[in-house]
Amino acid sequence: MTSRKTSSESPRPPAPAPQLGPALLAPRFFFSANSPGAPPTESSAGIPSVHLRSVRKHPSLFRKLVGDVDRTARAGDLVRLVSPQGETLGYGYYNPMAEIAVRVWSWGPQPPGPESVEQRLDRALALRRDLLRLDAQTTAQRLIHAESDGFPGLVVDRYDDVLSAETFSLAMYQRVDDVLDRLEARLGTKHRVVQAPAKTHGQEGFTAPARLSDGCPTSVIVEEFGTKFRVDFEAGHKTGFFCDQRDNRRQLAHYTKGRTVLDLCCYTGGFALQAAVLGEAASVTAVDLDEGALATARANAKLNRANIRFVQDDAFQHMRNLISEGKTYEVVILDPPKLIRNRAELETGERKHLDLNRLALQIVAPGGLLLTCTCSGLLGEPEFLRLLQTAARQAGTGRTIQILQRTGAAADHPVLGDVPETEYLHAAWLRVLE
Repeated sequence: MTSRKTSSESPRPPAPAPQLGPALLAPRFFFSANSPGAPPTESSAGIPSVHLRSVRKHPSLFRKLVGDVDRTARAGDLVRLVSPQGETLGYGYYNPMAEIAVRVWSWGPQPPGPESVEQRLDRALALRRDLLRLDAQTTAQRLIHAESDGFPGLVVDRYDDVLSAETFSLAMYQRVDDVLDRLEARLGTKHRVVQAPAKTHGQEGFTAPARLSDGCPTSVIVEEFGTKFRVDFEAGHKTGFFCDQRDNRRQLAHYTKGRTVLDLCCYTGGFALQAAVLGEAASVTAVDLDEGALATARANAKLNRANIRFVQDDAFQHMRNLISEGKTYEVVILDPPKLIRNRAELETGERKHLDLNRLALQIVAPGGLLLTCTCSGLLGEPEFLRLLQTAARQAGTGRTIQILQRTGAAADHPVLGDVPETEYLHAAWLRVLE
């Protein structure tokens, strides 16, 4: 994890400030034609400056790169980024309380105007509607995927008539309603959910409870390739549902017809449901420790009249019990929650992934399939594949794997070409041989 210490070279290093109260959460310098304090689009007059110690063309500029800061700059402000030579490099959002001190909005000398928001929204919707044609496949999709769609620190998913937004930066929390207003005008959606997860509160220096618009339902039913899922905005993780596994869930169904299936860490039953409904599996067992998630999973099975056996249990213990009983399945899905949240957890998280996969490989019937996933972005694909090879060696004499395919998140979660860390989900499809 990046150090919080700043270099003594700076005469005025940014320092943590007190947590913001509601009165200070209103944005300044938001480029909307009707926003108070909006800068003129033809000049940078009035926009505070942040001087950088070195140039790094990346959407996240950490505190150690920041030198002098105009005293007028407040947390969440749009600021002008200045090179050590005095050149205007671009514009971004400043937060002295965060390790990511600046989230870059645009590069170049020209300050962004309201058209930049409009253009980015139009571009994001064109991907989902025109290229991917997601409206014909699902009523649950990601509309804005943070930096990859040009909105650093913001994700927005659509669930039927509800826009569900998760903010990871103070600046985006300040501006999220403006963005959602523009989306609603384009899409005709009726409700919104806005939240900043607990980790954002600590990292960005503000607290804000989740909020639903007036009359917003606490849950909705969405469809994915004809299969129905209930999305619970109060009890669900993230924005309420995991759209990123959509294509992997459909692909899994190609392997499950007439086969026995085990879905470990099933959450609300996404893989299990598609194995039963689309995949016509002979039997499906779904395991999770979270009682609330299993309640939703059972409700989802009932919605689809799917015959699924649900088990509340720890995945580690459940697999150990299966191994002691000599029980195997023809298809096993292992999709654990995020096990590595920061670099300090990297070693422990890798060890957990190794142990999970070592156990999972022992309960796949010879010739069967293991779909194993990680959503820990700090665990890169090469490291994940090496980990799986080690797990296969440790699983038992003669147990080998064939890597059939490697996939990631659905295409409405695009990876930014020059920011490879925006690729966070890795899925490996393994044929397990005895």
